[in-house]
Amino acid sequence: MESVIFSNNISFDLSKYLNQLGYSQLGVISDSNTSKFCYPIIEKLLPEGHKHFSFPAGEANKNLNTCTQIWQWMTDEGFDRKALIINLGGGVTGDMGGFCAATYKRGIRFINIPTTLLSQVDASVGGKLGIDFNGFKNHIGVFTQPELVLISEIFLQTLPHEELRSGYAEVLKHGLIQNANYFSCLKIADWEKQNWREIIEKSVQIKREVVEKDPKEAGLRKILNFGHTIGHAFESFYLNTDKHLLHGEAIAVGMVCEAFLSHKKSGLPKEDLQNITDALTEIYGVFQFSEADIDDIIKLCSQDKKNEGSTVNFSLLRRIGNCDYNIKGTAEEIKEAISFYQSLTSQVPLNQ
Repeated sequence: MESVIFSNNISFDLSKYLNQLGYSQLGVISDSNTSKFCYPIIEKLLPEGHKHFSFPAGEANKNLNTCTQIWQWMTDEGFDRKALIINLGGGVTGDMGGFCAATYKRGIRFINIPTTLLSQVDASVGGKLGIDFNGFKNHIGVFTQPELVLISEIFLQTLPHEELRSGYAEVLKHGLIQNANYFSCLKIADWEKQNWREIIEKSVQIKREVVEKDPKEAGLRKILNFGHTIGHAFESFYLNTDKHLLHGEAIAVGMVCEAFLSHKKSGLPKEDLQNITDALTEIYGVFQFSEADIDDIIKLCSQDKKNEGSTVNFSLLRRIGNCDYNIKGTAEEIKEAISFYQSLTSQVPLNQ
């Protein structure tokens, strides 16, 4: 597993670990948002002569076209196999920057400095790298561990409200799949007022314990995908539309749908389903979408990476804090789960 460092002093820690690692060239990859708000925080800490590549922010740019630009930049700068890359940003930057580093000249080392709550608790830990392909989420990728993950709360101060809320969905998921006490302690009302350092450390601990037992997702690690089979389908379907969902917003939709499936197929108690539904709709509202979109969303579920052949595999809850994997589902059951979600009401409809 990678080393995860929770930094109280980003200046000291970044300089310390760069000196320990050594490198022939140093490159920073960030998107247009982190280039503006986060790169200035570390730029003065980096040696003169380091190189910086910035790409337009957003999931829509997590694709082969952007990878080609990154690989060309590395080539033009003459990076050799002892070069070191710093991925400074959220999940898109970590996934894609790591993927480009892991495949350039058969692999060069990289560090992740996650700047969003989502990437700090989830995307930067576990060695999953990849990009979207022809509308399919994380369809092309590899497993490669970063040399180091350096987590600092200072970057959360740069986040807009909706990005912080997006990341909180993965925090809630960690409690739902692995630790009922953790879930019960997480705030629903006034969720923004948290001890973020404590939450990040606990969520990273939960994810690492799962990943260490199953690094390549042969079994147990699949529980980390609770909410993601249907959630990714929503995220992918609306990606290039005016109803675009952030990752955590889509996963919130998916977790409600898959909690319903858990009740139908895995014995999740009705009161647990109600608890999950109430919590997620209070924080995320209810996403409004057309009945005409449902069949296409269901088709996207068939491309989920947990699937085997034509069977859609889900990770479903037995109860809050206990998750099973490889639970087979049908298109009819997915449609029923989406209909359940559509039946919900909220005072704050998502994307309206």
